[in-house]
Amino acid sequence: MTRTAVVICPGRGTYNKPELGYLHRHHADRMDMLHRFDDLRAEAGQERVTDLDGAGRFSVSKYSRGDVASPLIYAASLSDALDLADDIEVVAVTGNSMGWYIALAVAGALSPENGFRVVNTMGTLMQDHLIGGQLVYPFTDETWKNDPVRKAELLADVARINAIDGHDLALSIDLGGMLVLAGNEVGLKAFETSQPVVQNQFPMRLANHAAFHTPLQAPVAAKGRSRLGVELFSQPTRPLIDGRGKVWWPGATYTQELWDYTLGHQVTEAYDFTRSVQTAAREFAPDLFIVTGPGATLSGAVAQSLVQANWRGMKDKAAFQERQDTQPVLLAMGREDQRALATG
Repeated sequence: MTRTAVVICPGRGTYNKPELGYLHRHHADRMDMLHRFDDLRAEAGQERVTDLDGAGRFSVSKYSRGDVASPLIYAASLSDALDLADDIEVVAVTGNSMGWYIALAVAGALSPENGFRVVNTMGTLMQDHLIGGQLVYPFTDETWKNDPVRKAELLADVARINAIDGHDLALSIDLGGMLVLAGNEVGLKAFETSQPVVQNQFPMRLANHAAFHTPLQAPVAAKGRSRLGVELFSQPTRPLIDGRGKVWWPGATYTQELWDYTLGHQVTEAYDFTRSVQTAAREFAPDLFIVTGPGATLSGAVAQSLVQANWRGMKDKAAFQERQDTQPVLLAMGREDQRALATG
């Protein structure tokens, strides 16, 4: 029996120490494709992807860099998407933040090589400029129950801080039960000062992350548009759901508009990952949501997004976990136990 699935591609922060060697462990049979990526890196004078993945040690200072993390995550995620079991029918594709670039390749709007060009170019530009930073802060508690009042309070505080002279702060990503905020140092520091520490770890700064999805990234967007032409893009072969919840349909997509969004709005405006997941659930009603690797941290945001929509009666974390135990709806390919269910 065919299983329908929405594939969700991860963004930055998902290739960490446990993921070192991911390509060699899981995708030794795709070395032809990976070496094509290596050649593109060599043309840019950068370290090869397979060498980065095959290194003997991991360091956060190196592997959290945009010009290192981005190509590694792209290679791992795309390879995972190509390894799905034969009985899985992919009905739509989406991604979180940088995962949008990967989703374009998984959906056929970019070839594997052109997708790599986009990811590597944008990751390198982000690192070279490194404008601003990011932090994460939750608006739900450990039960995942939606708290729109608390969310509104936090966003009001963000607006208050952003209105102070010299302070830049904005919503970067709506991420399930989390808000990813981005801005300049004084803006981020003002939020950290104004809000209490919760769950013993938040607000949490993200290492080597710039102020993604905010107007501060306008110079990066401009440079990306100058280096990455519309000719790289083509009609998707699978429906794509972007960071606004908009569906790009095969045979009905204007590639100029797709290029415009990818290197414009997607770079400089807030990314609503929660809405993209909820659109996927409502429009395509899949049997499964499959989060490609590396890592599995995005699974929580996917689950929280579904809980907020009360999808299939799942109203909190306990209800989601009960459903997962009886009939899994979410598979993370970065987890060995769930990977087997996705690859057959």
